[in-house]
Amino acid sequence: MRILFVRPNMSAGRSSDAMEPLAFAILAGLTPSEIERKFLDERLEIIPLDEKADLLALSVETFTARRAYQIADAYRERGIPVVMGGFHPTFLPEEALEHADAVVIGDAEEVWPRLLEDLRLGELKKTYRSEKASPLDGIIFDRSIFQGKKYVPISPVQFGRGCKFACDFCSINAFYGSTLRQRPVKEVIEEIRSLKTRNIFFVDDNLFVDEAKTRELLESLIPLKVRWGCQISMDVASNPALLDLMKQSGCMVAQTGFESLNKDNLGAMGKKANLKHFDEGGYLAAIEALRKRGIMIYGTFVLGYDYDTPESFLPTVAFARKNKFFLANFNPLMTMPGTRLFKRLKEEGRLIHEQWWLAPDYRYGQAMFQPGGMTPEQLTAGCFLARRRFNAFSSLLARFFSSANLRQSFLFFLANLISRREILGKQGHRLGEN
Repeated sequence: MRILFVRPNMSAGRSSDAMEPLAFAILAGLTPSEIERKFLDERLEIIPLDEKADLLALSVETFTARRAYQIADAYRERGIPVVMGGFHPTFLPEEALEHADAVVIGDAEEVWPRLLEDLRLGELKKTYRSEKASPLDGIIFDRSIFQGKKYVPISPVQFGRGCKFACDFCSINAFYGSTLRQRPVKEVIEEIRSLKTRNIFFVDDNLFVDEAKTRELLESLIPLKVRWGCQISMDVASNPALLDLMKQSGCMVAQTGFESLNKDNLGAMGKKANLKHFDEGGYLAAIEALRKRGIMIYGTFVLGYDYDTPESFLPTVAFARKNKFFLANFNPLMTMPGTRLFKRLKEEGRLIHEQWWLAPDYRYGQAMFQPGGMTPEQLTAGCFLARRRFNAFSSLLARFFSSANLRQSFLFFLANLISRREILGKQGHRLGEN
């Protein structure tokens, strides 16, 4: 038996910021050794539509859905069964089944062995639903399928799944609910020891959902002398002891969702961690606390909530530039299926395209809905303007000389040049083009 794993790209072109997709390392680790496996990543290489396989397995995000369906349709025309998993098929299994023979709903660990056995017997079912949040003990991340591929020299590592917050625009809570799980620290440390690089990025949506367990992880990292980054929520920055431990264990970059400079927007999106500190100058205090420890900040912002206007963009990018963020992104509010935001805007009749991910006239970076304080065109143009202003070479130089030290200088320049290329290059692309 031969399985072809494919990670589809969003649109035409190849990526220079791609990291190893851990979902496929998990699937490879769950697949018996007697089954031949091949992995292709369209962010890095062309996907042939005539590859031999007994099963095509696709992990599908909403932005890659159109392209995934194109690849799936081509393989099914040749009589090769297709299975899809990931956030998008979990939220929209009926849509995915128009292009797939089977859909995995939820995490794969519980159902993948059963699916492979059904395939062997010729009894593949339409849906395989993960009925429980299985413990994360004993997961094998088989990275051998990534050999020979030119990913960035940073190894993604997963400690846990889920987030303790429930922002209305975020797919994480919609997928995992209130369930929070972490892998045993010993297993994570053993995995990191086995990696070829000392540069690590923890892919958890919030590394600090369980402070005691994260402390144990960070203390165990100290002897390894790795350099690492992660995503954190604003409340972490108000904990000096935890920040000291981050520094001591090798943290170089923290990605933080500032989301908005408007308190009413934070309330609308349910960003409790930010609201709690907003009136206390929490943003500035958090920035200073991280910078004091040599931790660079990757700030993210969401624009387009009802209290934003055409005048919101420039102050937001000015805030990011003034505070010398390592990187920043200025995203138009995205209506992702499965989220409370999507349901609310659909009920209010404000979606421009209900299935924007399949709309032939949708372009990356465009507004997906009718904002309350501006036109969709103003939202599209404003976010792109903010991205251009922040990624201008004058901004890069000003931020570098004020924030990066010699140890960080190479990372700073490389990351900013790659980010500039990716952000400016993707704007306006049609989804599914290849």
